[in-house]
Amino acid sequence: MNLRPISSLGEFTIFVGSALAAVPKLIRRRQEFLIQLKKISYDSIFLLTLTAAFTGMVTALQAVYQSKGYIPLNLLSVLIGKSTMIELAPVLTALVMTGKVGAAMAAEIGTMKVSEQIDALESMNIRPSEFLYMPRIMAGIIAFPLITTFANVISIFTAWYFAWLKYGIQFHSFFMNMRSYFIPSDLWGGLVKSVVFGFIIASLSCFFGSRTTGGAEGVGKSTTLTVVYSSVLILVMDFIVAWVLFGGF
Repeated sequence: MNLRPISSLGEFTIFVGSALAAVPKLIRRRQEFLIQLKKISYDSIFLLTLTAAFTGMVTALQAVYQSKGYIPLNLLSVLIGKSTMIELAPVLTALVMTGKVGAAMAAEIGTMKVSEQIDALESMNIRPSEFLYMPRIMAGIIAFPLITTFANVISIFTAWYFAWLKYGIQFHSFFMNMRSYFIPSDLWGGLVKSVVFGFIIASLSCFFGSRTTGGAEGVGKSTTLTVVYSSVLILVMDFIVAWVLFGGF
């Protein structure tokens, strides 16, 4: 029996546990936390805007194509709003940010590991779990709901703009119908997903980065593992969270 996957899961659990145990010291490490928060959110605005805008337009286009003859055109906004808030904005945002934030974070920590900077921190009695990992994980947990909300707004407004240009759907009609069928769980369900995705990306980035060996080749391998495992886990947890939140309906 191959116990390697089980032992790796145990190592990851211990790693995350030690990082989360340092959360009470977040105020002391607030500078590093704010730096990571800025990297994840503010520094990603252009990429998020571009991704969300085209997501909104393709959602409007596909919604009309798939519902043509079944759903009145004036109810198009209901389909767009629900699919964007529940599924598209949190999942696509997380997958895009895996390639940008996750890879960068894993490469940064991996480089620190192979260049013995992490060993230097430990020699100065500074715990990496408190100084490096915890601020990044907490920044991921807090930043992802914020950027998902931003993606929701951009996606829905670009969807309306495309629907107005292509099908003549007016602003008032589009958003009044969306409001009439809006359910709070549509919004917070997607935000719950984004919290989980933020935790997955940040924690896996720190975990694989901290176990980097072999110089530049090892850094590249850690980055690849981060992107691959994060992407797969995002899709898996998307189903699990959706089942927990909406499976009973």
